[in-house]
Amino acid sequence: MGSKINEFFNYVNGKTVAFCGIGGSNLPLIKLFKKYGANVLACDKREREALGENADMAEQYGAQLRLGEDYLKNLGADIIFRTPGMKFYMPELVEAREQGTAVTSEIEVFFDLCPCKIIAVTGSDGKTTTTTVISEMLKAQGYNVHLGGNIGRPLLPDIETIKPNDIAVVELSSFQLISMRKSPDIAVVTNLAPNHLDIHKDMQEYIDSKKNIILHQNAFGKAVLNLDNDIACSFKDIARGSVYFFSRRNKPENGVYMDADGKIIFNEHGKETEIMTASDIKIPGLHNIENYLAAIAAVWGIVDTNTIVKTARTFGGVEHRAELVRELDGVKYYNDAIGTSPTRTVKGMLSLFDQKIILIAGGYDKKIPYDEMGKAVPDTVKVLILLGATADKIEAAVKAAPNYCENNPVVIRVNNMEEAVKAARENAVSGDIVAMSPASASFDMYKNFAEKGMHFKKIVNEMK
Repeated sequence: MGSKINEFFNYVNGKTVAFCGIGGSNLPLIKLFKKYGANVLACDKREREALGENADMAEQYGAQLRLGEDYLKNLGADIIFRTPGMKFYMPELVEAREQGTAVTSEIEVFFDLCPCKIIAVTGSDGKTTTTTVISEMLKAQGYNVHLGGNIGRPLLPDIETIKPNDIAVVELSSFQLISMRKSPDIAVVTNLAPNHLDIHKDMQEYIDSKKNIILHQNAFGKAVLNLDNDIACSFKDIARGSVYFFSRRNKPENGVYMDADGKIIFNEHGKETEIMTASDIKIPGLHNIENYLAAIAAVWGIVDTNTIVKTARTFGGVEHRAELVRELDGVKYYNDAIGTSPTRTVKGMLSLFDQKIILIAGGYDKKIPYDEMGKAVPDTVKVLILLGATADKIEAAVKAAPNYCENNPVVIRVNNMEEAVKAARENAVSGDIVAMSPASASFDMYKNFAEKGMHFKKIVNEMK
């Protein structure tokens, strides 16, 4: 390990360190910090019964449990690691900072200690696919890649083994970025649209948190921005290093674009390199073309064009993203549980097919508007099956759209996923496409989008 990493773990020896949230991502951190002599507190609002074996494992690793409604009171901790889902300005954390406690996060400490180049991706939609494509390209080029962050895997537990010539590829959410004071070497912003307004106090706070991916770069940093998205594009004004753009509609002076013939071309101040065509990309959808454009701009100069093309032709996509589950009685069933916002569903599942589909949507309300989705649905959906807290908002937006007319689409309301799949099957005929793309978060009925997707797949695969 490098001297900086050694210094950090020498510092935590004997300190009381509190990890908020006893989930799978914090368990390896508890183990790591106990190894270096920290007194570890594992804190969670849930009671032991709800935590199950995670509570047992935390204790096995040597942590003391602090559970229940008052889990953050009187911790006596020197360091608190907040989980990304905790509001940065929640009173308990503000009070802890005022009392001299260091309040940080796993990803912040990783950025401080990481000895290798970091490429990070944020945005409202497309983060996970873009992050994964970048990592696949780098691995195919021969790099040792550490993939993690909001994609579901903490990276700090790897810090002992990361080498200077490795590359870390990190997905970052607004919740992680809000307190970041260090930016990656290469920063990618896929797009920005209203999202997570149930957690952020307003849209400006959401945008400002995203800016941190670029704001702290130095002159040697590289920013990759979406030329077709006004908010993301505006980040060029705060970039101190080089700026590359990607576009599906326009030709940037410096960056990668798709022309009218579907050719993907890198333009570097007038010097053009044709890389491939959009048809080379195995995973479907215009949104995935944009994801590839962003990934190409990020790895340009690090990965050669042959490797880029090979990855595009062979990479099959990420689970829960326009994932074909099965075909039954001539009907194809797709799991797009990652469609956790209206823009993601519109740019994703609603853009993929030349026919109208049967759409299952609805879930937890993130307090974001559905107007644009409302306009898209009558042209792309023939049967709309709604469940969850956002069902009313989605139905209202669709029926208020100027292109809506009675029974275009047919709207069906259900109470749960079992009823949704049953309704989809009853209304489908051979040749139809059924897609579950919620356009909402999943927290009203599920722990996360992955659990929702797995439940949908289980129901579909058990159909006779």
